[in-house]
Amino acid sequence: MQIAKTAWQSARKLLGPRVLTQVRRYREGTVPGLRVYRSQLEGKRGLEIGGPSGILSDEGPLPVYKVLASLDNCLYSTETLWTERVRHGGAFKYHPQRPAGNQIICEASDLAPVEDSSYECLLASHCLEHVANPLKALAEWRRVLKEDGILLMLLPHRDGTFDWRRTPTTLAHMIADQANQVGEDDLTHLPEILDLHDLEKDIKAGTKEQFRLRCMENYSNRAMHHHVFDTGTALAVTDYAGFRILGVDNFSPYHIIILASRSNERPDNSQIMGKGAAHWRRSPFPSDRACI
Repeated sequence: MQIAKTAWQSARKLLGPRVLTQVRRYREGTVPGLRVYRSQLEGKRGLEIGGPSGILSDEGPLPVYKVLASLDNCLYSTETLWTERVRHGGAFKYHPQRPAGNQIICEASDLAPVEDSSYECLLASHCLEHVANPLKALAEWRRVLKEDGILLMLLPHRDGTFDWRRTPTTLAHMIADQANQVGEDDLTHLPEILDLHDLEKDIKAGTKEQFRLRCMENYSNRAMHHHVFDTGTALAVTDYAGFRILGVDNFSPYHIIILASRSNERPDNSQIMGKGAAHWRRSPFPSDRACI
């Protein structure tokens, strides 16, 4: 992780940020409807779960950081695999042209330090799959949003990841996890992960034994994907959590984007979840197009 980060910083100095932006977007694909996402977030005070995310930076395929008025961040620990060491109450630097936000240390599924209706938007890029109890997390994210507050959530689509051999987690399973108050130390999915995880698509995980040991220590490192998503399951869990789904997009190599809002009334998401929705035809992922 640090080697890759250093290499990218060196390339940025050599080629300049504008060239590197185009290279990264060519490599990762272009996000459809970028203007829509930026307009929904512009000028809003937000909270990110698990940030900062390169995907949301100026060099990423979904550059929305710059349009935010402010952004705080939540991490489960002061030190993670993806970030440098931080402290609770410290500065969260997410964009060079924006003032630093506040760093919060707590679980994504238990935002105890955050009061109800505190934020106008919440961002979570490739986070929910690492959470053992997704519906508990979504309930917390909904709690801290103001009414009509915006949720921007990115998830990895199984078709393009090392999870491609696994079956998407059912909504019923996630409902049961919530009812059973499953905690972040849960290893229910470990046998399936060890059996079906494609290590050839996850070089950083090392050998099979190194990967097994890392998974056994998942409570400390949170690298394991408890749950597997395709677009259908991502929409289902968002709908069940009570969000009004405003839009959904997919882009290569493995991204699902969901834009939603908090509502105090039970939303009707049937049109966007139905087989006639245009996003199924636009998706680059075979299992999505099979839903048409």
